[in-house]
Amino acid sequence: MSERILRLDKAGTPVEWLDWQMAATLYARGLVTWTLGDVIYRLRGGTCRFSGERSSLSLHSIIACDGVANPHKRPAPPLTNRALFRRDQHVCLYCGKPFPEHVLTRDHIVPTSKGGRDRWSNVVSACRRCNQRKGNRRLEEIEMDLLALPYVPNMAEYLALINSHRIRGDQMAFLRSQFGKNSRLL
Repeated sequence: MSERILRLDKAGTPVEWLDWQMAATLYARGLVTWTLGDVIYRLRGGTCRFSGERSSLSLHSIIACDGVANPHKRPAPPLTNRALFRRDQHVCLYCGKPFPEHVLTRDHIVPTSKGGRDRWSNVVSACRRCNQRKGNRRLEEIEMDLLALPYVPNMAEYLALINSHRIRGDQMAFLRSQFGKNSRLL
């Protein structure tokens, strides 16, 4: 059982990926308020001594759980190289060439030594050659341009980025419906 279950808050905002065990725990605790998508796991439990019936639990690919839903208080998704490189589609945003993940680097548009922050809006994927050429300088100091502007992915985009090779069709359709207008994932 390796398929992940997409967890939403009660308002339908994507929150995280769950394994089947954690999803079963949420079902058993009565925290699942509604579901979408196909049943992807059918769990069988013990036999009830009063009725003689065997218990079972069907887990859907998308579950919404009770809890506080406040989209304005959500922090930006965590910045990782893997998610960054996938956001930029494994392309160096200086030279425009595609590269495998292990060849790309994280480049700070405004270098950290000059006050730049390690945030989604200040980093892009760069090949080693372009990153070394840019060095510790701002773009206006050298003759380099960005091919696309960086952006902060919303949680739906982030969840698609970190689990891109194992997303079911129904999950991807749900996530895609919530991608931001600047998304390069559409």
